[in-house]
Amino acid sequence: MKVLSSNLGWLVGKHWRAGVALLAAALLGGCHDAETPARVTHADAAVAAPAAAPATVKPSLKRWVRYPEPPAALSAAASLGKQLFFDASLSASGKMSCATCHSPDHAYGPPNGLAVQLGGADMQRQGTRAVPSLRYLGFTPKFTRHYYVPGPDETEDEGPTGGFTHDGAVDSLHEQALIPLLNVNEMAMPNPAAVVARLQKAAYAEQFRQVYGVDIFEHPAAALQQATLALEAFQTEDPSFHPYTSKFDAAMAGNADFTPAELRGYGLFNNPNKGNCAKCHIDTPGPGGRPAQFTDFGFQALGVPRNPEIAANRNPKHADLGICGPDRKDMAQEAEFCGMFKSPTLRNVATREVFFHNGRFHTLQDMLHFYVERDTDPAKWYPKVKGKVIKFDDLPPRYRANIDSLDAPLNRKAGDAPALNEEEIGDLIAFLKTLNDGYSARSGAARSE
Repeated sequence: MKVLSSNLGWLVGKHWRAGVALLAAALLGGCHDAETPARVTHADAAVAAPAAAPATVKPSLKRWVRYPEPPAALSAAASLGKQLFFDASLSASGKMSCATCHSPDHAYGPPNGLAVQLGGADMQRQGTRAVPSLRYLGFTPKFTRHYYVPGPDETEDEGPTGGFTHDGAVDSLHEQALIPLLNVNEMAMPNPAAVVARLQKAAYAEQFRQVYGVDIFEHPAAALQQATLALEAFQTEDPSFHPYTSKFDAAMAGNADFTPAELRGYGLFNNPNKGNCAKCHIDTPGPGGRPAQFTDFGFQALGVPRNPEIAANRNPKHADLGICGPDRKDMAQEAEFCGMFKSPTLRNVATREVFFHNGRFHTLQDMLHFYVERDTDPAKWYPKVKGKVIKFDDLPPRYRANIDSLDAPLNRKAGDAPALNEEEIGDLIAFLKTLNDGYSARSGAARSE
């Protein structure tokens, strides 16, 4: 099991799994003291969760989670960043802003079900990867090839961790913000100087000068850097990027109760032999009560099928190798990482219409069926060539040994029963929907009326 970088200190040991145990014990066995809840084992909770609480009992559990207080006002830099974020004039087409693909009304993810979005100077160029959400990125650690955690005898290598974008290529939000501005398939500005020229003509140009100096545009490199830092400030300060207003958060604060189906799904989420989602999508609070981020920021090769919706895939030689390229250049020779993509947060996952790095699936049901049936029924997901199923067809054969086949539910064999049945998938989806923001008006609060 991966844990977060030591500079975050999210977990103190490889197998510490208190989150679901605490909640399941409280919901199934009655309330515990809010400050000192009883601790049971991860396995006990996962087994216990399918049983429904008696109808006469309405327990709740208040866990110590420190939800962030929204700032009274955005800083001058963040206020500028907000204007930049919604400014379509910073694109070659004049029709695309950051918000075009990262819609505030869709948890800062894509506003439609396209596998990859359209952009470019004519708004007709197709990208090669699905658009990720920009929510809950604030605690992303810097990329490292090998993240080590304490083990029973010695430290254990948990593999690559951290960084922004699907391949972890950059280590900050301001570096990430520059990528779409210059990408030929996105905002498609020809060079940094062209971006600065547009900034000089923007309605907020005078405000830009007031914040960064009257001569800021005489120094184009500095102006561009300040623009990307302003975007970073907006994403960091504005509470809409980390609202923590889901039912899960309300439950953690003692202001909501899970339904029986949601609770069963929570057990499956944590059960290491069933959903096993919590292995990569950590659901426990961090130090000082920091809310769960539902990701370990690690990387996995899952063998997602090739997506014919992506035009680049019409070329049989095109391969998206994740950490190894083609977008990322510095890791091209490190073959043991080829095919790995970063595990995203699962917060707001049930609001999405595209899943995985290549947008191959468009419903939670299909995505979860793939997880549990990838190996038990590969013919359902992969093409046949001369009667033979070509498993893991989106990754060149020499890298297919990198694909995870050890961790449940990806450790089955053809013909085995899937790790989850249809009813269990329904329960897991019920739990995943509790991660959608908008249940309450404030972080961790009771339901909005």
